[in-house]
Amino acid sequence: MKYVKQFCIIIMVSLLGELLRIGLPFPIPASVYGMLLLFLALVSGVLKLEQIRDTALFLVEIMPVLFVSAGVGLMESWDILQPILLPVLIILLLTTIIVMGVAGQVTQIIIRISERRHPQ
Repeated sequence: MKYVKQFCIIIMVSLLGELLRIGLPFPIPASVYGMLLLFLALVSGVLKLEQIRDTALFLVEIMPVLFVSAGVGLMESWDILQPILLPVLIILLLTTIIVMGVAGQVTQIIIRISERRHPQ
């Protein structure tokens, strides 16, 4: 019963994300709204990590299975993707490198700021 309760909490947060997507005029996916709401609820203490921990860990563990349908969709769309495969792969490669670089730089900046505030 614990898992059902935790799963219902996660689904409710997702539903609130869907409602925000419908209600707000921004082009932001509902899942992003849901993650932001979950983050804010956890940081503010409205929701305790223990209230969703077990089910969240389970969902992270089965995440690869959740991508199977996306893979099948790509295979179904192969005729459409084949002519534009090279540009798509180049874009994927470039954006991955850019995201990794930006994330690394931001991480280094945060570490430097943290070391200045709390010298060892």
